[in-house]
Amino acid sequence: MPTSLIITIGAIIIGFWLLLYIFPISLWITAIFSGVRVNLLDLVFMRFRKVPPGLIVKSLILATKAGLRDIDTAKLETHFLAHGNLLRVIQALIVADKANLNLNFKQATAIDLAGRNVLEAVQVSVNPYIINVPSITAVSPDGIQLICEARVTVRTNIAQLVGGAGEETIQARVAQGIISRIGAAPTYLEILERPEEISKVVLANGLDAGTAFEILSIDIADINIGQNIGAKLQIDQAQADLDIANAKAEERRAMAVALEQEMSAKVQEARSRVIEAEALIPAAMSDAYRKGRLIKGMNLKS
Repeated sequence: MPTSLIITIGAIIIGFWLLLYIFPISLWITAIFSGVRVNLLDLVFMRFRKVPPGLIVKSLILATKAGLRDIDTAKLETHFLAHGNLLRVIQALIVADKANLNLNFKQATAIDLAGRNVLEAVQVSVNPYIINVPSITAVSPDGIQLICEARVTVRTNIAQLVGGAGEETIQARVAQGIISRIGAAPTYLEILERPEEISKVVLANGLDAGTAFEILSIDIADINIGQNIGAKLQIDQAQADLDIANAKAEERRAMAVALEQEMSAKVQEARSRVIEAEALIPAAMSDAYRKGRLIKGMNLKS
């Protein structure tokens, strides 16, 4: 076979492949048989806009078959070019439509572009989700430490998904509400007898305001008694008072020892003065004897 013929056949094959790549006729035919009206030139221009026609057509077919309205190729292209997840948005819209949730394409794309998993959010809205609150330690007014475990049943608040707070805020608010309720109870026995009162009071505080969830229920899973903080504080106070008393006693003892040492020093000083005075007596007698005073005194006595 001549070389020129081989080159010609190769060029024809490459040209045919490029033609099919630029003009995705098979994709266009698939869209038509799926009941989706797509202009072939739009599919060609998608290539130049670096938008995968297959993804757009697949998303459009999925939306059309599910009965979703007001979705066209322009909206799908815009969301793809904004680095959104098209299939996840379409799947979320289908789930929301079947569950009679109020979610439109604009809301779904906004949630997706905000970085949230819109499909998971819709599924949580249909099937409530349980948030486990870490162990909460609170102290009742009578000084008893209580350790609580709570479970919060929530569902997604689709209207608050963009800009709404997440699970951490729910956990923090529930923990704060439980601590406040335990602190307001007259005694820890009331909490142990009626733990459901905690749920009622905390649930009535509207803890889900400004969050991406709607709280359905707050359940106290377990309550354990911890330390007797009141008694421990009293013991610590008594120990502190004892330490203060011991310190004051030691101070008084040190002052007494110092006073004793001072008096001993004064006694020694007085004794040295007596000895010094006694040492002057012989000298005084000798002086008196020399001056004849001692003999005159003796004669007078005799």
